Amino acid sequence: MGAPCNVVVLISGSGSNLQAMIDSLAAGDTPARISAVISNRADAYGLTRAAQAGIPTAVLDHKGFADREAFDSALIQAIDAYAPNLVILAGFMRILTPGFVRHYQGRLLNIHPSLLPKYKGLDTHTRVLEAGDAEHGCSVHFVTEELDGGALVVQAVTAVTPGDTAQSLAMRVHQLEHRIYPLAMRWFAEGRLQLDGDSAMLDGVPLPACGTLIRA
Repeated sequence: MGAPCNVVVLISGSGSNLQAMIDSLAAGDTPARISAVISNRADAYGLTRAAQAGIPTAVLDHKGFADREAFDSALIQAIDAYAPNLVILAGFMRILTPGFVRHYQGRLLNIHPSLLPKYKGLDTHTRVLEAGDAEHGCSVHFVTEELDGGALVVQAVTAVTPGDTAQSLAMRVHQLEHRIYPLAMRWFAEGRLQLDGDSAMLDGVPLPACGTLIRA
């Protein structure tokens, strides 16, 4: 196995997806290595998860900066100190500037709790129920300047049942996130996943518009 794929993970909260990635690294021979976890909130529990796993952490409080551009500029400096091959947004509750997104083009992944392109933005579970959808899920995608846009890598799908609430859907979708985000990280670290223009490529083949589909 060659040099590890350096990964920097950005968080704002509990870091459950981060934990899923940490667990996946401990269990297998993936060439990924989480070099650092950076949060914009000092009270994010994900920082504790990282520290318990021996991963360096940093806090960059967005409230200490004059504007979004100044914060993102400082964030780029903090991230690039670890020479990352891949940057992962794992519950990082900040809208990123176009300059930040361009800086990491092709090596910036996000996860969203809906079957994109449906339900970009917030309150996805409630919106699925209100629409009467038969299916719900989550999506890993490359990040572009469009909010929750970018080429889809992998989606996990679950059926919506008559008794579902926003809370029950959220719990199920979280479990799916913990399956597909470590998978996408591994694909990238193994050199299998790339962004070519506007298309996500897996093993040199363009993925379908929905990415790889996994049904729960």
